[in-house]
Amino acid sequence: MTPPEFLLASLGSCAAFYGVQYLKTRNLADTGVEVTVTSEKLKQPARLGNFRIHVVCPVALTEEQTEGLMCGVHHCLVHNTLLSPPEIKIELAIKKSAALPA
Repeated sequence: MTPPEFLLASLGSCAAFYGVQYLKTRNLADTGVEVTVTSEKLKQPARLGNFRIHVVCPVALTEEQTEGLMCGVHHCLVHNTLLSPPEIKIELAIKKSAALPA
């Protein structure tokens, strides 16, 4: 898998986890949730954007349960991280054994 595919998998597995947790705590289902995540490759700078999370629930839900499941999926930690981008600092270190001879 490529790093962008890992990002999509992380988002999808997080959404599925929170969706299953909602269903499980209400004794509605504990298996069968399906999640697909897609995105578009954007430019300037090159990045992923326009994410779409498609959740398939294995059981029929009332309107209230549907809203609850959607709320649960929205609590996904990865989803919330992408909505409020964190500060990212990049540090570079060179191994002493890789240093150029003097």
